[in-house]
Amino acid sequence: MKTTYPLRELQRAAASAVHGAESGALVTVTRREKPVAHLISDQRLGALLETLELAGNPDFGAALASLKAGKIKFRAASSR
Repeated sequence: MKTTYPLRELQRAAASAVHGAESGALVTVTRREKPVAHLISDQRLGALLETLELAGNPDFGAALASLKAGKIKFRAASSR
């Protein structure tokens, strides 16, 4: 599956590029052999935005630090 398209080629192969992004690939658009844009699926964008939102949340950061320090204990969930 192709993941890089020069801008001129993208104009002819837009459907193929979008299909690649929908399949989970990061599709890069280039102009004069330099990346100028990227296509990603809506699902992947949602995951990125959620990660950014969590990263900016001070409570999440503190919980993650506690987890890394071994201060949080996990128990198996009951099977009820």
